This record gives sequence, C-alpha cells and structure tokens, in this order.
Amino acid sequence: MTGPPRAAADLVLGPVVLSATANVVMELSWPGVGHGVAESRVDSGNVMLHPLHRFRTTNAYLAVALLGTDDERRAYRRAVGRSHAHVHATADSSVGYDAFDPELQRWVALCLYRAFEDTWGLLAGDPGMRLPDDVYRACAPLGTTLQMRPEQWPADRDAFDDAWDDGLRHVRIDDTVRAHLHRLLRGDFLPGPVRRATLAERTFWTTGFLHEPFRSLLGLEWTAADQHHFTSRLGRLGAVLHRLPAPLRQAPYRQTLTDLRVRRALGRPLV
Repeated sequence: MTGPPRAAADLVLGPVVLSATANVVMELSWPGVGHGVAESRVDSGNVMLHPLHRFRTTNAYLAVALLGTDDERRAYRRAVGRSHAHVHATADSSVGYDAFDPELQRWVALCLYRAFEDTWGLLAGDPGMRLPDDVYRACAPLGTTLQMRPEQWPADRDAFDDAWDDGLRHVRIDDTVRAHLHRLLRGDFLPGPVRRATLAERTFWTTGFLHEPFRSLLGLEWTAADQHHFTSRLGRLGAVLHRLPAPLRQAPYRQTLTDLRVRRALGRPLV
C-alpha cells in the first residue's frame, strides 16, 4: 500500500480524470456555480458545444495550479478572468451569481481538493485517507489561481472538514441545474456511438466518486457490491500506477501543462 503523498504535486495523477464528472456535479450543486455554468454566455467554455476545449482548459487549470510556477498561475488567472468577466447574473436569472465571487470559487476549490484526496486514497488502497496538513495547505492554489484569497483556504485538514460540512448546507439542485447535470451524465456532448458505448462505465465512475447527498439528489443508485467493485478496481490500478515513472503517472496533466507553455511562448490564447 502506498502511503501519504510527500507534496501536492504528487496528487496530480492521470486517474483523477475519472472523478471529473462527479466533481462537476458537486461544484454545480451550489446554485451560484450551477446557474453560472448552465446560463453562461461564454460558448468556448461550454462542454456541450466544445468538449475537447473544455477538457483541455480544465486539465490545464489543475496542472498549472499544482505543477506550474507562480508566473504561470498568474498568467492563467488573467486568461480565465477575461472569460469569467462575462459570467454573471442578468435580469433574467433566477439566482444571483458572479464568477468572480471568491466564496463560489472557494467551494469549487474545496471540491477539487476532495477529488485529489479521494483519488489518492483509493489508488493507495486506503479509501478515505486524510492527507497530511502540509500537503493539504500546498493545495491552496486550486483556489488562489483564481480569485479566492489565500486566507479563505481552511487553515488545516480539520478546518477543511468544517468548511466542507458548512458548504453542504448550501447545496441545492433546482430543475435548471438538474437538467444540465443529467445532460452531462448522459454524455450529450459526445458522438452518439461513443456516448452509448461508454455510458455504463462513465456512470459507474461518476457515481462512485460522488459523495452524499449528491448521489441521492440525482437519483443515482449505488450498492455495497458497487462500492466493493469501485474500490477494488482503483486499488488494482494504483498498484500498477505507482510503479510507473512520474511523467506517465501524471499524464494527461503534464501534457496540458506543456501545451500551456507552448501557447504562452507563441502568444496564443490560454483558454
């Protein structure tokens, strides 16, 4: 069994992508985040219209937050900020929101941390593992790479639990957001044959990585046998993964970070 990671960068493992849809569900369960995404007028960031673009920019954000330099984080913050400037409630919105709201961004960062911690523990054969405080604190760039202020990041891993529990009190999934999430769960952004061929696997991984109350809110079924199968598959994957050199363990995040660096060098848009 693999023990705790020594640094935040160790958490950036390829299998984190398996938790991507579950993470989006949790993030969008806050009405301000959910409506901000469902109503966004920034078509380039709409996964339903441009799934590959969205995949690249999300992975680039995670890579630059935990693997990049301070200068790269500042550059990515500016690039995302230009897109986020157009994401805010209008007179027609039923929920008030603004993509620059640091509290909304903190919730997103908490969800991202949860994905990295959960994935590490499952791959290490120790589901529910809590990461050491020094590694946890080094994950603050998951939020500060946007507009979350450093002091908003809970001070230690115990404080994270308090912030997470408090965040769950704000979870609401209304009809607008639920419809968007079910389109995501169905894979409406994928070509028909790919969507149908991958539906069972995508549903399995997404449901496995979801914490309660999110499964129940979306009516997703999960049994003790499902949980055993889920943890067993990830444990076996982790046993193989940790024998690989870091560049292979961390793909596709290293690839997207390289792409970001090339884009900066050529003066091309980062998002």
